[in-house]
Amino acid sequence: MKNVLFFVSIFLLLISCGDDDSENTMIVSGNVKGLKKGTLYLQHIPDSTLVTLDSLVVDGDGSFSFKTDIESPEIFYLYLNKKDNNDINDRITFFGEPGQINITTSWNTFDINAKIKGSETHEILEEYRKVMSRFNSKNLEFMQLAANTENPLDSLQMDSIQRLSDKNIQRGYAFALNFALNNKDSHVAPYIAITEVADANIKYLDSIYGSLIPEVANAKYGVALRNHLENLKKEE
Repeated sequence: MKNVLFFVSIFLLLISCGDDDSENTMIVSGNVKGLKKGTLYLQHIPDSTLVTLDSLVVDGDGSFSFKTDIESPEIFYLYLNKKDNNDINDRITFFGEPGQINITTSWNTFDINAKIKGSETHEILEEYRKVMSRFNSKNLEFMQLAANTENPLDSLQMDSIQRLSDKNIQRGYAFALNFALNNKDSHVAPYIAITEVADANIKYLDSIYGSLIPEVANAKYGVALRNHLENLKKEE
């Protein structure tokens, strides 16, 4: 009987040692279709410097898997070094969080057609980006009209385009602020506040921070927003 209990204890110990994933573990896996050779890097910015957490040399198979522990949801980067001396379209930006995250893409359109699943925080960020892309596209249209060399515009036309552009930018700002206010339980809210509208009126930023649930307010981007507000108030 003692021998049975001994072996059962050893078995349970081995299981516990083999399962080292915690509730804060993030596993990022997926496949880069068509990738034969290259190096994949999992990166983030803990403070102000880009840091590589892990890397994987790809040789004939585009499948990958990375594991890391994180304190709270934050922005991560999946960087592909194709060794082609071209850094364009080589970095996927995603909102990481604990749990399983799957990323599938192709080597030649690495960051353009990437599909990211498993992160609810990233889904909210994508919802925001989808609408903001419309404002950005509209502003690009105004810039192209103003820079038209074939049919130069007169001063009245230029002023009109400038007014339309300014109005479009203001609408984009208003959307960003409202989106953050309406997503007070998401880490995307303070992230938008400090990366998209950090120069907005302090009262709006204060409203965003004040609306955050404690879990978000005390996490990475919530703390960053609080520090930003404190600095702004010192300058008043």
